[in-house]
Amino acid sequence: MGEAETWLMELLRFWSANDRVQIDFLLTSGKRGIFDEEALKLGANLYYVPFRRSNLVSFARDFRRILNDGQYHAIHDHQDYVSGWHFLFGLGVLPTVRVTHVHNPWLHISANYGTSFLRRATVFVGKRLVRALATHVCGTSEQILRQYGFRANARRPPVVSVVYCGIDVKKFSAPRPSDRQSVLSEFGWPTDARIVLFAGRLDRALQFDHPQNHKNSWFALNVVRAALERNSNLCLLMAGARDDSRKALESHIECWGLQEQLRLLGVRSDLPRLMRAADVLLFPSRQEGLGMVAVEAQAAGLHVVASTAVPQECVVISDLYHALSLTEPVEKWSDVLLETLSKPKLSSEVCGQAIQMSAFSIGRSANRLDEIYRGNS
Repeated sequence: MGEAETWLMELLRFWSANDRVQIDFLLTSGKRGIFDEEALKLGANLYYVPFRRSNLVSFARDFRRILNDGQYHAIHDHQDYVSGWHFLFGLGVLPTVRVTHVHNPWLHISANYGTSFLRRATVFVGKRLVRALATHVCGTSEQILRQYGFRANARRPPVVSVVYCGIDVKKFSAPRPSDRQSVLSEFGWPTDARIVLFAGRLDRALQFDHPQNHKNSWFALNVVRAALERNSNLCLLMAGARDDSRKALESHIECWGLQEQLRLLGVRSDLPRLMRAADVLLFPSRQEGLGMVAVEAQAAGLHVVASTAVPQECVVISDLYHALSLTEPVEKWSDVLLETLSKPKLSSEVCGQAIQMSAFSIGRSANRLDEIYRGNS
């Protein structure tokens, strides 16, 4: 499950508990998802309106009807430059507050939107529509705002600012022992097993420098394989979507004869439990909008071995965070991974308090958005 979707659900849970903000969702894939049933129970309306070149007229009609009927105070779009096109189709019925939120790393833009002249032109125009029609541009980090070409300008809109995704810290900072034992039992591992966790969508490509290699899952698998040659107690859990990539990775694992130690789990709803059971999070992404999974890991008191491509803004507890360049070979990464496994864990209570006091708590994240939606920022 993606970080943006997970954050939006945390916001919905937070606001539905105190009746401060009513959220409805427009899903431009037109497809149902994992969170839909819970969102409905929490009072959100869900609108499935596909946004494709082949149905722009029907999208505009349905989109405008929803905006007109809903009488919304704000619209918050999470599809980077594409939001400019959405706003264009809503002209005349758009709310007063119009937010474009940039989540995806720039690698996503170049890999998915730079493949043809038409797609590049769509991005070019979309960016200018955002500048013309959005009242606010928010980013998950300062770094990603710079990559997308947005700078704060006091003389003209849109207002540009960082709005961090927030988490419910309590989910990650609970006591560890029972979760560790249950995870070891689930996978049939011994009590002295050292668990490495990888959390993120599995990449389509199994080449380190491929433009669609974003989370670097193939690299992570090779790092753990190299570390296993020196520590046979090592085990890996890879939690993330994309079944076709999962099959490709599993075929390599079978060739290596490591099916018992290296487990690919698909989508999991118990990531906090897995984090509390694990010993280290391996996070070798080639780019990130921020890297919320690293923040969640710190809340769980989990050591993080990440690439230097991950924005340093995600570091809250420096003693838990270890950054390494992707120019370093797999063997160097395996060395650092094994060294990190030997480091003592910090108190989950202390770590949870540190995240709770940071900008990444769901309360602070929600309050920041509340200010924007009400036109106070």
